[in-house]
Amino acid sequence: MSVTEKAKELGIDLSPQEKGYLNLCIRSGNQLITSGHVSDKKGILGKGVSVDEGYDAARDCCEKILRSVHDTHGTLDGLRVIKLLGCVYSDQTFTDQHLVINGASDLLHELYGKDGDGYHARSAIGFAALPTGVAVEIEAIFEIK
Repeated sequence: MSVTEKAKELGIDLSPQEKGYLNLCIRSGNQLITSGHVSDKKGILGKGVSVDEGYDAARDCCEKILRSVHDTHGTLDGLRVIKLLGCVYSDQTFTDQHLVINGASDLLHELYGKDGDGYHARSAIGFAALPTGVAVEIEAIFEIK
């Protein structure tokens, strides 16, 4: 089963998107680079938003990233996940950003393989605020093989 078929089987929306203010995904050479994609979930991790809720928010971001990549590239196949930057709206004492961003990494591992094309570099960073109060924002880089 192809990655695109797996994504559809998981219920990920890959329908075309309306163009926005900024380019959600741009091709540069053999790379696809995404803008930050934000979760629907709002709030502060460690202050009203649990790690599990943050994990789901990160997965939500990743699903949106995949939609943008598909929209730009026409498929999710033939790609290698290179890098994720995960931004977590965090209380000053919250230190589990990495567990939150696992929501995105785990989805990419499920689709591309943890030991294969889904094995990526990643940063998970806490922020004092994110746009519009969203809990998570993630950007990604994919290589076109």
